[in-house]
Amino acid sequence: MTGLSSQPTSDELLEIAITHHPIDTAQRIEGQVPATTGFQQLSTLGEAEIGVWEMSPGAMQDIEADEYFAVPCGRGQLQILAEGGTVAHDITLAAGTSLRLTSGMRTRWTVSETLRKIYFTL
Repeated sequence: MTGLSSQPTSDELLEIAITHHPIDTAQRIEGQVPATTGFQQLSTLGEAEIGVWEMSPGAMQDIEADEYFAVPCGRGQLQILAEGGTVAHDITLAAGTSLRLTSGMRTRWTVSETLRKIYFTL
């Protein structure tokens, strides 16, 4: 295992500084305020990665990796898109939400309050 020398507490996970960057042009949603995102890798376990990801208020679309995540703070909506771009699932994100995303899943994120997630990619 690599990364931090000791495991951060839940309070420390909320306070880890995350540097944000503008999203890629391909992730922008026409007519929506583009978000910024950032992440901090905490550790690895084989090919898996554990870290903290954060998104500012705004919107973006993405194609996901295999991932489990939990939200400790923030608010938003996650739409999982079906073939053709229609909404298959509309999920409210808030503190306590946990979810599994699968590789290749198309998503649309809309954040109203800076959202932080603790992730474990497979």
